[in-house]
Amino acid sequence: MRALLVANPSATTTTAAGQDVIAHALASEIKLDVVATRYRGHAAELAARARAEAVDLVVVLGGDGTVNEALNGLLAEGPGEGVPALGVVPGGSANVFARALGVPREPLEATHTLLGAIAGGRSRTVGLGRADERWFSFNAGLGWDADVIASMERARGRGHDATPARYVATSIRRWTRARLDPPDLTVELAGEEPIRGVRLALVSNTDPWTYLGPRPVRTNPGCSFEDGLGVFALRSLGLPTVLRLVHQVMRRDGATGLRSVVRRDDVPALRITSDEPVNLQVDGDHLGQRSDVEFVAVPDALRVVV
Repeated sequence: MRALLVANPSATTTTAAGQDVIAHALASEIKLDVVATRYRGHAAELAARARAEAVDLVVVLGGDGTVNEALNGLLAEGPGEGVPALGVVPGGSANVFARALGVPREPLEATHTLLGAIAGGRSRTVGLGRADERWFSFNAGLGWDADVIASMERARGRGHDATPARYVATSIRRWTRARLDPPDLTVELAGEEPIRGVRLALVSNTDPWTYLGPRPVRTNPGCSFEDGLGVFALRSLGLPTVLRLVHQVMRRDGATGLRSVVRRDDVPALRITSDEPVNLQVDGDHLGQRSDVEFVAVPDALRVVV
């Protein structure tokens, strides 16, 4: 088996020593090349090259941003038999995709599990989502959620760690702004009247997901890698609504009984529009501002070794 290890040396929980140990462990069982990413978008370039060179497996050591780049490189020309399989060794702060796959949180344990899967020929195919041209593994969002991601990226650019506490503080700060000047989104689903007056829109590809350490967030408990997309739309950012929402999305059955919440599961496609451009995030990566985004569920898009 020919494999490429794409390692992000800037990932939150990745160290040079840890990377070396993981690389040596993998190289003991498979023919391995190791490349460290040097700039934003580098992982996508490396993954696309791996596909062109008929590499069998691309292993990502990094966080969700690096994983997202890699899967976008792997699928730059669309799904197909020539796409290398993906393996994930968590090295970021949240590692949402890895956790949704059941990958151990500790990198060395995850490497051991990955080697066992390779030896046993274990893999699974997962469905993914697309937001216009960008593939995503666990979720995408417009509005308040994406505002938080944009602020977190700026904080990381100033050298601050992306901790759960910082995420909560940033969420509160961005909520106060969004409440005073809320976005006006419209969600369009096939066979339904447009849902207008939406203040926050989340499109999920799996459940649960979280940026809050071990605490799961469940906006669409019926969502999975085997089904279509989950849609979660919030019509109000008022304090009573938000307080009830925060409490409910931490529960197993998610938000229920809130009139301001619109929730759909197993959605094949949808469109979200806005009169004014709003922030868009995909897998925790800020993509700038958009006023019109098409979302599509793509079943069996990628093979993952787990």
